[in-house]
Amino acid sequence: MSAVTLPIEEEIIPVSAPEDSPLLGTYKRAPMEFVRGNGVELIDADGKRYLDFASGIAVNALGYGDPGIAHAISEALKTGLIHASNLYRTSPGEELAAKLVERSFASKVFFCNSGAEANEGAFKFARRWARKIGSDAKVEIIALRGSFHGRLFASLAATDRPSYRAPFRPLAGAVSICERDLADLETALDEETVAAVIVEPVQGEGGVRVLDSDFLEKLRAMTAKREIALIFDEIQCGLGRTGHLFAYENAGVVPDMLTLAKPLAGGLPMGAVLVSEEIGATIQTGDHGTTFGGGPLVSSVAMHVLERLSDELLLKGVRENGAWLGEQLDGIARRSGKVRAIRGIGFIWGLDVVDAANDIVKRGWEEGLLTLTAGEHTLRLLPPLVMDRDDLARGLSILEKIVSQ
Repeated sequence: MSAVTLPIEEEIIPVSAPEDSPLLGTYKRAPMEFVRGNGVELIDADGKRYLDFASGIAVNALGYGDPGIAHAISEALKTGLIHASNLYRTSPGEELAAKLVERSFASKVFFCNSGAEANEGAFKFARRWARKIGSDAKVEIIALRGSFHGRLFASLAATDRPSYRAPFRPLAGAVSICERDLADLETALDEETVAAVIVEPVQGEGGVRVLDSDFLEKLRAMTAKREIALIFDEIQCGLGRTGHLFAYENAGVVPDMLTLAKPLAGGLPMGAVLVSEEIGATIQTGDHGTTFGGGPLVSSVAMHVLERLSDELLLKGVRENGAWLGEQLDGIARRSGKVRAIRGIGFIWGLDVVDAANDIVKRGWEEGLLTLTAGEHTLRLLPPLVMDRDDLARGLSILEKIVSQ
């Protein structure tokens, strides 16, 4: 079993059926009810174990029942200080920000509660900065085809999913989507009107597309020349998932802002915007705010997670096992005849499959494997970063079975 795990009680507590749930039906939830987590497995109310190739959508990078996270939570709770608000100073958030600055290009950090909020904050910061260096017309935000940046009004406007967008129009203005093409961007990036471009170095929801380093380098040069902020959304692909702490390190391209969330606080809700010195200098008191962002409990846990995900041995393991994973997926594609294409890096992979991806995900439930979709015919794999090669191989064996059916 991958990772050090905590002992768990064997008693399984029944939970109510989905149809009895008082939760608003914004999710079509799977039929099983998870009641425990251990290592790289989840356990349902019937005691069935599922090998996790989803990580709670890239959140549970350190798996389940991790002793280090449990200890960090326990130590933080001893202070009695879960929340104080951002009206007052508490040291964990300041220490975490310092560690993120130390490990990145950034000069300042803003903490919030989720990835969507991080992107919304980055849009605001970009417009604030753009107005300082340009005119009141410099407000447009450009996203790329295949993007997913969140479900709030501005982040949804930057998300290339028509079915997500249509019921909620009109969305936030001056936010648009451009093709992943340098010639189209050359036309779209008007230095007089565009404040920022937001890019996922690896598009997750959009089919697990690893953007080419040359493309990103040329986009960086274009935005720098035109004084347009370059935002990297690393909410899903950052914090170790590519085998580097930040995905921009793999590409060799430094953005002006970087958004993080998902694994940052080990499953507790937390997002962050990392900001360059130039942009940070334009943000003033009162320009943005959050009640819970950077609170002492979540920041204490995030410091532990950041230290773990910064460890070069872990990152090396993700790079090496990720390369091996790609080779094995190629083999599955050849043998099954049911996979059209494979894309990915590290521990984020997408398979374009012949059958409906959702059907394959459901077959996985029967076999004890959790996977995700990234479009109607794309299967997405996001194992915990601590998963070892034995468990990866176990999951791939199940994967080949459910893809080949």
